Parts: sequence; C-alpha cells; structure tokens
Amino acid sequence: MLAFKLRAASVRAMTRLFSLLLALFALALVPTAPVRAADDISAASRSVVRVVTVAMIDGEVVGFGHGSGIAISPTRIVTNAHVVESAVQYPGNVALGVVPSEGQKSFAGKLIAIDTNRDLALIEITEGRLPAAAVFTGPLDSGADVVALGYPGNVDLATARSANDYITPRTPTRSEGNMSNMQAVDGVAMLIHTAKISRGNSGGPLVDQCGRIVGINTAITRADDGDSPFAFAISARELTRFLADANQSYASIGTACLSFAEADARDRAALDAEARASAEANAAKDTAARLDRERRQARAEEEALAARENRIALAGVFFVIGALAAGAGLLFYSQKNIRNAKMAGGAGAALMLGAAVLFVTRPDAQAEIASEVAAPAAAAPKLAQGSFLCTIRQDRSRITVSATTDVPVTIGADGCVNGRTQYTRGADDRWQRILVPNEEATVTVASIDSTGRDYRVDRYLLDAETMSKARETRAAITLKSCTANPDELAGLAAQQDAIRSSLPASPNERLVYRCQPARGAAALTDN
Repeated sequence: MLAFKLRAASVRAMTRLFSLLLALFALALVPTAPVRAADDISAASRSVVRVVTVAMIDGEVVGFGHGSGIAISPTRIVTNAHVVESAVQYPGNVALGVVPSEGQKSFAGKLIAIDTNRDLALIEITEGRLPAAAVFTGPLDSGADVVALGYPGNVDLATARSANDYITPRTPTRSEGNMSNMQAVDGVAMLIHTAKISRGNSGGPLVDQCGRIVGINTAITRADDGDSPFAFAISARELTRFLADANQSYASIGTACLSFAEADARDRAALDAEARASAEANAAKDTAARLDRERRQARAEEEALAARENRIALAGVFFVIGALAAGAGLLFYSQKNIRNAKMAGGAGAALMLGAAVLFVTRPDAQAEIASEVAAPAAAAPKLAQGSFLCTIRQDRSRITVSATTDVPVTIGADGCVNGRTQYTRGADDRWQRILVPNEEATVTVASIDSTGRDYRVDRYLLDAETMSKARETRAAITLKSCTANPDELAGLAAQQDAIRSSLPASPNERLVYRCQPARGAAALTDN
C-alpha cells in the first residue's frame, strides 16, 4: 500500500524531488553510520554505488533515472549501458551523478566507455575515491551461492521519506540466491540466478560469498500467472572483455571461495603436514646424531682407556726403575761408596715419586668421555636479518581481493623492515606492524616470524566508521621511521594493541608467504 501511494504522488511533488537531485554533484550530506558485519559481502558493499541521471531543458527538470554500479577502480565504476543511455543520447541535457554507499558526499560522473551489445558502461567520478572490488575469473558452479547488491527501486519507493533519501549515501540492499546456469542471450554470456532484483538493481553486481564480482545484473523475467522470477547477470567473462576493450585495469582473483573457517582449517592442515615432515626429518637427524654420538663415545672410551693404561704402565716402569735405583743405592752404601749411594738413592726416590704422581694423575675415563660427547647448548632464537623474497602460499592463504605477487622484505636490526617501517615483537614471538592508510579503507596487519621465513598479511576491509576510529588511534603516535628507543617501541606496541582491539575477530583476507634469502644475499642473525 505504501509503495502504491508513492507511485501516485503528484507531478509537482516529483518535480520538487528532481530539483533537489540536481544538488547531488556538490552537496555535502549528513554522514550515515551503517553498522556492518565483518563479512565479505559487507566489504563488497562499500564498492556499490547508485548511478543517477537527471535530464533538464531550459533549467527545468524533465526526467530522472537511477540504477546501480560497482567501483572497479578507486575512480571508475561499471554499470549497465541502459542506465546511462539518456546521457549518451542527450549529452548536453543529461547529467550523471554517483552516490556512494557510505561517506558524506555524492559526486559528478562522466561517461568513459559504453558497449550497448553487452549492456555495459564505464563511468569516472571527477573527485573522491572508492574501494575497488575484484572480479572473480575462476569457474562458478551451478548451485553456487550468490548475492545481488544494489538499490532496487521498489525498496526506495517503500522506504523513502524525503528527497534526500535518494541522494544520501547508504548501504545497498542485498539479496541472496543461487547460480542456475549460464546461457547466451543475443550472443552475450549471461548468468541465470535466483537472487531477487528489481528495477534499480540494473548495473549492480552479483557477487560470490567472498564478495568477488561474478556478474553485472541487467534484467529479470516476468512473473506472470505465478511463474517464478529469474534474474540475468552479464557474466564476468563478458565484463573482463569489456574492461580490456576500454583499456581499464582491474583486480582479478581466480582462487576458489573459502570461508575463513575453511581457510583456517586448511592452513592448520598444511602446518600439520609440514610439522609431520619436519618431525620425520628431525627424527632421521636425531638418529644419525645418536649413532654419531655412540661412535664418538666408543672411540672416546677406547682412547681414554688407552691413555689411562699408558699412564699406569709408565708409572709402573718409573716405580720399578726407582726401586732398582734405591736398591743400588743401598748396595753402594753397604760398600761404603757414599757418593754413588746418594746418587742412586736420589734417582730412585725421584723415579718412585714420579711414578706416584703419574698414578695419582691418571685420566678419569668417564670424565673424558662426557667431555668428548657433550652437545653444545642451544642458543636463544634471534630475529633474522637480511634480504628475503617472499612467495605466496596458496594452500595456506585466503585470497579475496588482493594481488599475490612476490614480496621483497629486508629485515634490519631491532625489527626495522625495508629500512623505514618499525615492527614490534608480539606475545606470539612474531614481529608485527599494523598499517592504517589515509586513503584506502583497509587495515593491514603484517607480521613475520623470528626466522624470517614466514611472512603473513591479514587485511580487514572496513566500513568508514571503523576506519575513522582506527585512524584516530593511529594518530596518537606518529612514528614515521625505525627506532631503537625503548619508550617509542613501547608506545608503538600499545598503540597497535589498541587498534587491534577495534578490529573484527577475523580478517577478510589472509595472505601467507614463504620467504627465502634473496639471490645474492644471505640471512644473518641479529646479535
């Protein structure tokens, strides 16, 4: 009933509405504070916009239309060609506007490219920046869960209370369904799906459960006589061809969509497999080391026993010779040969004393053996230093929007990374830094283990309100370079703990890299 009443509004009321819409190109609006769950669909919603066309003749509003779109780069938006066709037909009389899903302003737009056969168009905003979505280029199975995002007109009519509702940034409507199949319509590959859409959804994205674009919604079937409605979305394959023809770069992801729990379980399985392989390798090393110790122990026992026996034998020889010398001395004494008696007796006494010393100082075989086979004490782990090249581990990562090119990392003393970014040591013995940029609506937690072999990047795709709070917390300490000052390091660690406490429990994306010493560089140990 409410929707019917809005449709029956007077022409005068609609004219007032159109006049207000003209202000969208420069109007600063009261910010909304949407409360969003920390999920990938909400992250994709940040990239969805309302695309508005306003037609004027002689200063009078004569037409208004709107559809949906999605940012494919920070300044460029994909929508349907039929959403902007009036701007193409009457470029001097029709203005384009873009209303983001969050923020405080709407923006003017200009048409960059259009393909009426594929029903796709590319718009550029003349100011401002938007979070860019990624295109899914992998296979999409029949029955896969999909979500339509956009601004359906019937919802607008039912919920709008003033003209400002049409030009105020707000969260797009989401509608869940399933992918049915792919069919060619007039030579264009279309996805048929069951997510409910209506007029106004045109040009909005169809996304998978990870928030990647799988299609651009363009049409619906009629639901006459109780027929079930179906929706049509231009496939990602057609979208990427259109973007290539327009020389427009975009982010593309081909990896399968896993929930964070599934990705976490896969990561643990990979770690467990590595741990088992490492344990087997360590067991083999331990066995070899034990056999080596046993061999060295046997050899040490033989050498120690031989040294002990040689010392005892030498002491015996000295004692016998000394006794003989003492006997000779007694014989010389009996013959009144005092001089020879003293010499022989002194020599005998010296030899017998030497024998006693040799016997008393004979080696302890067990002490020699223990000294020979003692293992060196393990040194405490230190943060590795040097230049590393880090390569993505697909089996341990959850990739939704980011590129996965190799990452060069140079670790210096005291956690100084790449010569400019200070990392701090966490309770888990990993060195980390939380990065909160001014432009991009993403918080990144980068961390590396003490060996320099495991580099991890957790990315949180956040709404404007949460990003604003993170930036306020970051502003409390402005550490722009590396430092060894303990007070500055303690302040940085406290700041990072405060930022982390404001983040969702799980990131939207986790990239895990395996690092190796860069060619021509060796990893060092921080002493």
